[in-house]
Amino acid sequence: MAAPRLIVIGAGPAGVRAAEALVQAGLRPIVIDEGRRDGGQIYRRQPENFSRPYAQLYGSEAAKAQALHHAFDTLKPRLDYRPETLAWNISGGALHVIRDGRAQALPYDALLICSGATDRLLPLPGWHRAGCYSLGAAQIALKAQACAIGRRVAFVGTGPLLYLVASQYLKAGASLAAVIDTSPAAPAAALPGLLARPALLLRGLGLIARLRRAGVPLLRGAIPLRVEGDADNGADALVVRTGGRERRFSCDAVAMGYHLRAETQLADLARCDFRFDDASRQWLPAIDEDGRASASGVYLAGDGARILGADGAEAAGRLAALAALHDLGLQPGAGRYAAEHKALRARLAKMERFRRGLALAFPWPQAQAAALSDEAVVCRCETVTAGELRRCATEPGGSELNRAKAFSRIGMGRCQGRYCGHAGAEIVAAACAAPVHQVDRLRGQAPVKPLPLDVEVVQ
Repeated sequence: MAAPRLIVIGAGPAGVRAAEALVQAGLRPIVIDEGRRDGGQIYRRQPENFSRPYAQLYGSEAAKAQALHHAFDTLKPRLDYRPETLAWNISGGALHVIRDGRAQALPYDALLICSGATDRLLPLPGWHRAGCYSLGAAQIALKAQACAIGRRVAFVGTGPLLYLVASQYLKAGASLAAVIDTSPAAPAAALPGLLARPALLLRGLGLIARLRRAGVPLLRGAIPLRVEGDADNGADALVVRTGGRERRFSCDAVAMGYHLRAETQLADLARCDFRFDDASRQWLPAIDEDGRASASGVYLAGDGARILGADGAEAAGRLAALAALHDLGLQPGAGRYAAEHKALRARLAKMERFRRGLALAFPWPQAQAAALSDEAVVCRCETVTAGELRRCATEPGGSELNRAKAFSRIGMGRCQGRYCGHAGAEIVAAACAAPVHQVDRLRGQAPVKPLPLDVEVVQ
């Protein structure tokens, strides 16, 4: 009997723990990793020729990062690990990948998609200038290149990642112009959810306190107005409104992010069902308690399905892998599923309560997206402005986001709507006076990222 074909996409916290569960069952899964090394974004490894200590790279998460890296190093001899490999399509029961200009279709019996998340961004006038980065990109610069994105950096957005990356820059010796949080003080309704993980809550409060002690201007409930600068020199200031007046913070770089958005394109290509999540105001793949998707043989884990953070991703990755082994009737994985699934579900339920608390404490500022000035660029790839998108939304059929995409080209560029899709939906919804879920979502298309033309097909 042929061995079952199991593929894991992603080598972050969810992917590593999924692969670990499969190896423990005596299998040799294929692990597809777009990165050069394992770890994902949160535990991104530094280049091989760098030697910075874990405490310096990962701070309070150093022990967890080291444990995950050690686990993967132990697993590698028993994996078919394929780094720097792009998973670009799913069709006909096969995953389509490309590496070093060679394309291949990989049939599977079970596909575990651990695709992670990217920054959720809110456009503002001037954000297309040189010097504007996502929080994740600013973090990559520190981890992978040991440099800051600018000499003096302003941070703007909301959510825990805003304070984490700002604190990492402070620790690295960078100059911080300000940390601007669009969320007002957290409502009392958020507290029960936040208390589901008290240690994490205290750690976040500690980051904020550290920034305040360092004298970094820290504003809550502010409205970002524009990034000033010019085409030759890029950004030179961030202007915000707070307390009824404008404040200007001189800087040469701006890092921005509003929580995270799940990387769902591969789930879309696998024909998985989606549901609108009211708490985060975004569409997420529909999964059961164990990570099973609606598409046969497809399992989803980590931030690509639910934004639960690295700890949640590890638990979800293991649970999804055990569920796949159970469904395939493979021992000893099926036995481990019977022994572990209830505890793993309970752990994830606690993290889900925390996620909902965060969504209340740091809401996505949809009103700011809907009120963007007409001249503001929404889609940086195709230079589509908010005014153009509003005009397209009033065309017959334009109130559906994919039709507005066809009319305006929003989301047709290199990022495929990752940067502009959520804000674009808010603009279309406001222009049509419709609930945002009613305008739908940008559908995933293959290839999920650009491909070279000179590709050799490998059988």
